[in-house]
Amino acid sequence: MSDFPIVSTGESVSRQVLSDHPDMMVVAFRFGAKGAVGALHHHPHVQSTYVESGRFRFTLGDEQREVGPGDSFVIPSELQHGCVCLEPGTLVDCFTPRRDDFL
Repeated sequence: MSDFPIVSTGESVSRQVLSDHPDMMVVAFRFGAKGAVGALHHHPHVQSTYVESGRFRFTLGDEQREVGPGDSFVIPSELQHGCVCLEPGTLVDCFTPRRDDFL
């Protein structure tokens, strides 16, 4: 269990830092309802996403991809990305370097 707080990031969406180090951070994003949105954004961090549960439609630059449990992928630095929840679930994201804005 993480000692970091659960932070609301939108309607039916929350995040919780699970572990961190200056070089890397692991974060759980929980989507509690179909249609919940992870807004389009970009950042300088390289991100790896693992779908722990649920189904999601991701926008990755100009591409759209539907993912489900067990899927994983890497999002390069500065690539515009976001998702829509198709079935409630949890994404586990790793960032390098760490997202200091999440602390």
